[in-house]
Amino acid sequence: MSSWLKSALRNNRGFIVFLLCFGLFRTAVADWNPIPSGSMRPTLLEGDVVFVNRVAYDVKLPLTDVVVARVGEPQRGDIVTFHSPKDGTRLIKRLVAVPGDRVELRDGVLLLNGVAAEYHDLSELIEPVAPGLELAATRAIEQVGGRGHAVQYLSHYGSVRSFGPVVVPADSYFMLGDNRDNSADSRYIGFVDRRALIGRAERTLVSADVLGHWLPRLERTWARLE
Repeated sequence: MSSWLKSALRNNRGFIVFLLCFGLFRTAVADWNPIPSGSMRPTLLEGDVVFVNRVAYDVKLPLTDVVVARVGEPQRGDIVTFHSPKDGTRLIKRLVAVPGDRVELRDGVLLLNGVAAEYHDLSELIEPVAPGLELAATRAIEQVGGRGHAVQYLSHYGSVRSFGPVVVPADSYFMLGDNRDNSADSRYIGFVDRRALIGRAERTLVSADVLGHWLPRLERTWARLE
């Protein structure tokens, strides 16, 4: 090792230790996740950056999927980041069914263990889907299993609105995007194994309107996710 490198390491020990600790913190404790697509609209918007609690469910060895301890159980309604079982891509979706649940979609209506979700506060709007493409959309509050959150359906988009019924296997979960007609979720990629879970998304850290000249959305700063 050259004398220059030894000197640089010695003079920057504090900064190097900080970087190592920060890296371990981000890979083992907490993380942030930029939102690149509209699959979770209207809950999450393109340009949001969300805070992810990596120890909400499991404590893992840094940089691995090796679980040291289970500290919590994923719940229906959680917004979860995970590695896709199809290609390993990092995704963020709504967890709608846990092991043992019987889940079904019937013409867009979610059924959980034979009980249909309730939908209220319906509204109609025009939604941007891609640059230069807008579609009519319907939004509603989906109430199922004692929890409610906003979902969205796009007109004439050709997605899978009927699915199952299927029973969720042990240590696996069924995920859906809140933007039901524009989401590559468990209808397409299958069940998500617990080992693939990264953490629970809990708040938006910051947000910028990527479709509106990157103007900041200050009202979404540190906003709690429902």
